[in-house]
Amino acid sequence: MKKLSEKVLILITIINFFGMIFESSAGKYDSRVIVTNVSEQKDRLQLIKEKGEITVASPQNDVSYFYIDPSTKKLEGTEADIITEIGSRLGISKIETRNSPFVNLLDKLNTDDSIDIASGGIFITPEREKIVAFTQPIYKATEAVVVPTFSNINFKSDLKNAVVGVEKGTVYESMGERWKNDKIIKDITIFENSTELLDAIYKRKIDAGLVDSVIVKYSLLKNKNIPLRILKDYNPELSGNIAIALRNNDKTLLNALNEKIKEMKADGTLYAILVENGLDKSNMISN
Repeated sequence: MKKLSEKVLILITIINFFGMIFESSAGKYDSRVIVTNVSEQKDRLQLIKEKGEITVASPQNDVSYFYIDPSTKKLEGTEADIITEIGSRLGISKIETRNSPFVNLLDKLNTDDSIDIASGGIFITPEREKIVAFTQPIYKATEAVVVPTFSNINFKSDLKNAVVGVEKGTVYESMGERWKNDKIIKDITIFENSTELLDAIYKRKIDAGLVDSVIVKYSLLKNKNIPLRILKDYNPELSGNIAIALRNNDKTLLNALNEKIKEMKADGTLYAILVENGLDKSNMISN
């Protein structure tokens, strides 16, 4: 009986020993989980300030919004200048860019956690508002009909036999399809980016293009010898507000960006940036 009691005591001691080890391990595992969760819950604005840069997804082949100038290696473009100024006011001096075709821009934002915001002529539309959040508008834009300088196309009515280029994924793609169905134009050709589209017009591979007016104004400002022109006797059908896109849950960053955009509108900085990039009062949004 005595031997049996001793065996029971030894067994209890062993069980308690392993119980202490398991409890200690579980405690360590729980603490790691807590630390991980805290990291995952870090605010996007806080993460930006910690890394000292804003990472922007943008269609860099759409020259006028965001691109690296091959001669200076500097970041150039309308929205590049706007976001650089916003970053400066937030105490962030570095802007990192990730190239993405326009058609994939919002998907890239939502699936790549290393990206903070998306920018590049993004119209605010009800469909897009379902998948991302937008800052208050930074400027407004319309479409422009672009033709070669010496084209016989001078009015919208002259487009009935024309093949018109549009950029994939933009609001102008659906507009071009509608024009084709309504027999306003003969056909459309879809391009991956605005640079390819403008080049096709210049080389007369197509007769005309439906292009964001901001892109055309910027291109004509930077290269006055480019043999393209905008139809002057044309009333745009689309007018939209352009904004910076963020993930829906980045509320603190959204508020911070909106605060700086409001400041830039109030002190005239935003308008000055637009003018420097070939735009004018027609592109400005006051509130």
